[in-house]
Amino acid sequence: MDALERLFGGMRIAASGLRAERTRVNTIARNIANAQTTRMPDTGEPYRREIVHFAPILRKLGHGQVEVAGVRVSKIEKDFVTPFDKVFDPKHADSDAEGYVSYPNVNTVGEMADLITAMRAYEANLKVQENFERMADRALRISR
Repeated sequence: MDALERLFGGMRIAASGLRAERTRVNTIARNIANAQTTRMPDTGEPYRREIVHFAPILRKLGHGQVEVAGVRVSKIEKDFVTPFDKVFDPKHADSDAEGYVSYPNVNTVGEMADLITAMRAYEANLKVQENFERMADRALRISR
């Protein structure tokens, strides 16, 4: 690995973190926006919460060695574990035969906590990039 590759490695790792966290923020925002959607047009059932999963980006170094070179979104899956919330409202258009309406399995308080965490991780990766730019700028000024 050459010096330039090592120099920009941290910047690439931070950029991968920014991309992954942006996907997480967008998914959380979609969950919150659909927290009251009782019928999806494609399935006819309430909106299901989506969960973002991350995985490391691995790079081969040779001789069987690998290093973590960033993070990526490995999948976005629907939450089939958490049940829908049932609320008695017989006048609602989507109520069942017993008068219960199924609401999405989205806990807005939990989603907001996840959103704060994702935003802080995004900001931390952004700060890494800003610090790299400042250090590179200083190094160029010193070399003149």
